[in-house]
Amino acid sequence: MSYRELQFDKNSIFLITGGAGFIGSNLCEAVLDMGYTVRCLDNLSTGKYENIEPFEKNERFTFIKGDIRDLDTCMEACRGVDYVLNQAAWGSVPRSIEMPLLYEEINIRGTLNMMEAARQNGVKKFVYASSSSVYGDHPVLPKKEGVEGKLLSPYALTKRVDEEYGRLYKILYGLDTYGLRYFNVFGRRQNPEGAYAAVIPKFIKQLLNDEVPTINGDGKQSRDFTYVENVVEANLKACLAPSEAAGEAFNIGAGGREYLIDVYHALCKALGKNIEPKFGPGRAGDIRDSNADISKARKLLGYDPEYDFAKGVALAIDWYKENL
Repeated sequence: MSYRELQFDKNSIFLITGGAGFIGSNLCEAVLDMGYTVRCLDNLSTGKYENIEPFEKNERFTFIKGDIRDLDTCMEACRGVDYVLNQAAWGSVPRSIEMPLLYEEINIRGTLNMMEAARQNGVKKFVYASSSSVYGDHPVLPKKEGVEGKLLSPYALTKRVDEEYGRLYKILYGLDTYGLRYFNVFGRRQNPEGAYAAVIPKFIKQLLNDEVPTINGDGKQSRDFTYVENVVEANLKACLAPSEAAGEAFNIGAGGREYLIDVYHALCKALGKNIEPKFGPGRAGDIRDSNADISKARKLLGYDPEYDFAKGVALAIDWYKENL
């Protein structure tokens, strides 16, 4: 079933933290399109106001400029809310290695503030962003929940801690939490700018500008690139998942495996470019290979991703051509 057919109580209120960011703004748009009320909480540190500006004229949308590191802000934002989709976090493995203290503050304390505010306000479901980085150095593919290795970055550690808090908040307080381990999400509104930009939008922008992209490493590392609509589906289906499935973490990928060099050549072909890339050193903290076993999410959340890599990347390219 497509997420667009999901039914919630008509008066349902969704709080989307990090709602001005890449994934968050796609969630805001989807929930509004389905006819429900959205509160967006974002401090605009990595999110962009332009991502949510089109929603401001919708009477069912409210933007709260605030920080999840402030418990009072979280409490106020959660008042009267049915579902929390917690996307507020700082991403990027390399940046977390440079700024471990900031990642601790935002990704751990901020998420804990949100869980506590949700608990105290009687929120029905708390869905939060985790990451495939929690698999660390475990070499086996596909990645399966419960089979994790040693963590390789502060970012990965923050997400692992969030999952443990999610488990405890279900056991100790009865808050239905669902952790979604995102696998290399891409799509419209993902920022192509800066040193920490994700690889697909960065490559698309550079190729459109006839620049020579740099691939970190040998290009033979693999990823389960996941189009953002699949992530929207997972978040909304988690809101309707049974309470028995709460306190758990779920792989959210497309279930595929793409080698970075192949992705690069596919983008060149789609954009009609013939530019040989440069190769740079591999990045510290990066997982070598990634591929999601999504059977647990299929079984317990009803997750059934509509978009494979080819379909998603075609849509992403169309969006960037219009918006860059």
